[in-house]
Amino acid sequence: MTAQAGTTAAGGVATARGFRAAGISAGIKANRNPDLALIVSDVPATAAAVFTINKAQAAPVVVSKEHLEKSGGVVRAIVVNSGCANACTGEAGMTAAREMASATAALVGCAPEQVLVASTGVIGVGLPMDKIRSGLPQAFAALGSNQGPQAARAIMTTDPFPKEASAAVTIGAKTVTIGGMAKGSGMIEPMMATMLGFVTTDAAVAQPILRRALVEVVNDTFNAITVDGECSTNDTVMLLANGQSGVTIGEAEYAAFVAGLRAVCLELALGIVRGGEGATKLVTVTVSGAASPAEARKAAKAIANSPLVKTAIHGGDPNWGRLIAVAGRAGVAFEPQRAKVTIGSIVLFEHGRPYDDRAPQAAEYLRGTDLAVGVDLGAGSDASTVWTCDLSAEYVKINAEYRT
Repeated sequence: MTAQAGTTAAGGVATARGFRAAGISAGIKANRNPDLALIVSDVPATAAAVFTINKAQAAPVVVSKEHLEKSGGVVRAIVVNSGCANACTGEAGMTAAREMASATAALVGCAPEQVLVASTGVIGVGLPMDKIRSGLPQAFAALGSNQGPQAARAIMTTDPFPKEASAAVTIGAKTVTIGGMAKGSGMIEPMMATMLGFVTTDAAVAQPILRRALVEVVNDTFNAITVDGECSTNDTVMLLANGQSGVTIGEAEYAAFVAGLRAVCLELALGIVRGGEGATKLVTVTVSGAASPAEARKAAKAIANSPLVKTAIHGGDPNWGRLIAVAGRAGVAFEPQRAKVTIGSIVLFEHGRPYDDRAPQAAEYLRGTDLAVGVDLGAGSDASTVWTCDLSAEYVKINAEYRT
């Protein structure tokens, strides 16, 4: 693979050297779709992770945090199930998450704390451990460097398609590969990471540098998307680095490595938005002219989460007044007389003056599927970009019938 840093290529979570993956049906889902995934490093890997800040944290989140602390950030495997979130399930849920890790460790031949656990699905439902127990040996037997696509399917819930990405970074005369997979379609507004994301690299990276890179990249990718403004109980992004490329990432190599990591994470994050429940349009929201980076992000998230903005975009209505109204109530510095609103490249409001004669042109632009809207707050020089999707009747239908 010869992709340059900052670009992505075909591949996924098992593309980096020394990683294998698998995805099988263990019968957790009633429809018998794949629902159990394994990711294994052939050698101990350095790990970093970010987790939901939702106070109702699922058992796998708690257990994975514990394991990272106990192992000092050394991990051999990640086990993931879909079809059941194992969230709000009490002590039984904690026991189940720990058993998932220990059963995987027995197969891999490592300590239980060197296994991380993740789950996704309905909240408040007990994990069927009999199916996990019988499924894990099947998943272990199916492990392969070409099984990333199967793993990506096994972590899906309402996702309309699997999400995979990889990139290669040339450092010196050697190539570092970064690959990943993610799931998420609804209950998406990360406040750390979002949904479930798993990224691997064959670079050698010390844990402090690995964590710094992950937090930096997540802030501009997974943390910069929203489908419906909902933060899950299970949100997790994990990054493993096993050193099999023979390349060590230090300060001199950091920027190139982060560029490749960002490319992979951004493609996965945008895939989540494109596959948002009921979504028909990917929308890039850019807020500029803010008094600080934090205020730019706050206003961009407010716009991206507005049902009125999202429904207008779904209907192709260039209602710039909704964008102004959200900016004005976002709780940030805002100067209406210096503000500007754009849909695509079309200016519909600037310096207190509307340009409604341009509405037909903007309406035509909104017929597309990859869209951009922008608001200049007129209050400073900082900016932020957030990605969202439109809000359709299908979103209501999916979530009204999710458990029935």
